[in-house]
Amino acid sequence: MEQTILLVDDEDFFRERLAKAFTKRGFTVFTAADYEEGITAIREKQPAMAVVDLKMPGKSGLELIAAANAECPSMRIVVLTGYGSIATAAEAVRLGALYYLPKPADVDDILNAFARDQSLGMVPDEDAFEAPSLARVEWEHINRVLHDCGGNISAAAQKLGIHRRSLQRKLQKYPPAK
Repeated sequence: MEQTILLVDDEDFFRERLAKAFTKRGFTVFTAADYEEGITAIREKQPAMAVVDLKMPGKSGLELIAAANAECPSMRIVVLTGYGSIATAAEAVRLGALYYLPKPADVDDILNAFARDQSLGMVPDEDAFEAPSLARVEWEHINRVLHDCGGNISAAAQKLGIHRRSLQRKLQKYPPAK
């Protein structure tokens, strides 16, 4: 049985990285950058699963979950966010999300979240988890803060509590592999 998944996230780099990882694992992947693209893909493609970012421009991921459940009740949804709180996690689950993961989450984290629903026929791979290195987590956090600051190095450095030049040096390095 072919597995289909929809990835809805406004961060292009993150969305494309996830899409490649799911494609390598044999999934048919559909992507969307916001609520409108996401709901259109749900109506047209009827994917079995969806990964939805909570914070997007325009309508939020919570609104997409509610609309998605009306359009395709059999679809299973996992919510990702870099801005986690217990209130939004509870609201996402109340609206029909299967699970809630903080960013950065990798494809194994997401698949293990989907494996919680036995109707999907997926088996959690307990041995596949490999914690990212501290350098990788730092690099992803720096890039998330920089993105949130609209690419403004000075503002990002201030939020991170480091000197602007130190941040520039860190950004010039290639991202750690793991």
